[in-house]
Amino acid sequence: MPRKGMRTIFFKASSPSSSHQSSPSRAPSSPLHESMMDENIDNAQSVISKWYSDESSFANFTSLFHSSRSEAKQFLSAVADLQRAMHFFVNHDSTSEKLIRSQNLMQLAMKRLEKEFYQILSSSREYLDPESVSSHVSARSSISDFEDDRASEEEFGASIESVSGVERESELAMADLKAIADCMISSGYGKECVKIYKLVRKSIVDESLYHLGVERLSYSQIQKMDWELIENKIRHWLNAVKAAVKTLFYGERILCDRVFSASDSIRESCFSEITKEGALSLFGFPEHVARCKKTPEKMFRILDLYESISDLWPEIDSIFSFESTSAVLSQATSALIRLGEAVRTMLSDFEAAIQKDSSKTPIRGGGVHPLTRYVMNYVSFLSDYSGVLSVIVAEWPLTVQSSMPESYFENPKSDDDPTSAISLRLAWLVLVLLCKLDGRAKLYKDVSLSYIFLANNLQYVTTKVRTSNIRYLLGDDWIAKHEIKVKQYASNYERMGWSKVFSSLPENPSADISPEKAKECFKKFNSAFEEVYRKQTSWVVPDNKLQEEIKLSIAKKLEPTYRAFYEKNRARLRREPGSESVVRFAPDDMGNYLSDLFYGTGVSGSTSSSSSSSPSSLSRG
Repeated sequence: MPRKGMRTIFFKASSPSSSHQSSPSRAPSSPLHESMMDENIDNAQSVISKWYSDESSFANFTSLFHSSRSEAKQFLSAVADLQRAMHFFVNHDSTSEKLIRSQNLMQLAMKRLEKEFYQILSSSREYLDPESVSSHVSARSSISDFEDDRASEEEFGASIESVSGVERESELAMADLKAIADCMISSGYGKECVKIYKLVRKSIVDESLYHLGVERLSYSQIQKMDWELIENKIRHWLNAVKAAVKTLFYGERILCDRVFSASDSIRESCFSEITKEGALSLFGFPEHVARCKKTPEKMFRILDLYESISDLWPEIDSIFSFESTSAVLSQATSALIRLGEAVRTMLSDFEAAIQKDSSKTPIRGGGVHPLTRYVMNYVSFLSDYSGVLSVIVAEWPLTVQSSMPESYFENPKSDDDPTSAISLRLAWLVLVLLCKLDGRAKLYKDVSLSYIFLANNLQYVTTKVRTSNIRYLLGDDWIAKHEIKVKQYASNYERMGWSKVFSSLPENPSADISPEKAKECFKKFNSAFEEVYRKQTSWVVPDNKLQEEIKLSIAKKLEPTYRAFYEKNRARLRREPGSESVVRFAPDDMGNYLSDLFYGTGVSGSTSSSSSSSPSSLSRG
């Protein structure tokens, strides 16, 4: 019988049992040695024949490894002895019929092991799923490997008493697969073993990715989708990528490394072919999204994609460390680069959108401008991504094109702070907004109302900074500096808006003056106060704290002066005809009138309005 299919790998010491094999170089033969080899062949034939079946179907297949672990170990040992006999006859009598007989027995043994290997992969699928493998890999240290010739079946069983359920079955299956793989590879049948492994495991990986929702979408397909649909797919992808990397690919890498530990090239080949296609599809998706049309509204989903890959990078780099899977690392890297470019483009577009805002209609009552709310909410969300944004903008210098003095615009962080780049960028965006608001304030014909507008909007900005993660980027000094400016705006409003009221009263309200002079002062006060009251009940100060501070400041300046003037002159004017029409406001009513201000109600002439104009019901927040 010709030696068809003779495997050259028999001449390589690649198996765990290679230390027991004869040297491939020709050595003197002895009758005793040849007799031992004959005995190996006879013993192997006895064991192999017992478990060999011509049936190709698995319907009635009885697994040797499930039936008796001791006989399974005996089978593998018989194959190792047969391999040693084949080495002997190859070196001493290559035309021997014993060599042909050994080769035929080896082919029968390998067919049996192929079936065993496939059967274990198929029947133990639930115990070899990546989640089980990745979760229970720590149990390996407490279990003796099946292929250890020194361990008996009882010892092996005793070693896993502390491990139960899925962990136990998972470890047993991996140990069996490794033992078969080692045997087939060392016998020159690694190709057959690998073919079965790739076929079964790739289908499992592909099916798992499908259930995770990973789709193989091209750029052209994504480009045609509405953003709502893309956003929905991004949400699914964010859930899928973590499970795929930490469980699916990680577990598959562990299984490959464990089963094919005898050959680095085989385990690399298997892992690459099983996972590469799915991994490329997985990491291709975010790059395709990054290449789509960019608008500021898409920023946060792009940042989610970037952050997800960035957080998983240590695992990605470790799992796909083979040279044959370098394309996966390249794809993931390319996705990060594209996503980073998209973020920088959208930041530039966002700044440009603020600059280009052309709204010319003054906000009713000097309230908070929609642009202020939009920009600060956006910047607040950006601050939640300060970690990844710091990386993205680190090598992207800010080019300031502004006539503002440098002292007004300074880096809120030191250069040594890793977040200094994004801190600078966000500080600049806020400054662009504030400059835009200065222009919007000029739309008001009433100067005092323009200061209310500036105070309201800067108060909103500082509150947003103080109550969000922007605070940690811009710093308390930034907040304090701009809170002082809010007070300056409020002071300017008070000076401009109440100057006529304050100036209508004499500098010394307790000084003696003539009744005619007193009447004239009361008339001026009445006219000025009614005008201010009529206008400012339609103005708004949505922030309760700022509103109360402004009212309190006005009251402290107005009420004592008016009370002193009123008490000094009211008694004398009572005797004058028509004095009731001259003295319209009592000092105790001042607080009620002031309480009506800044709710945007437009109420006039009644102190009772204060009861219905409470901050809780009319404040716009």
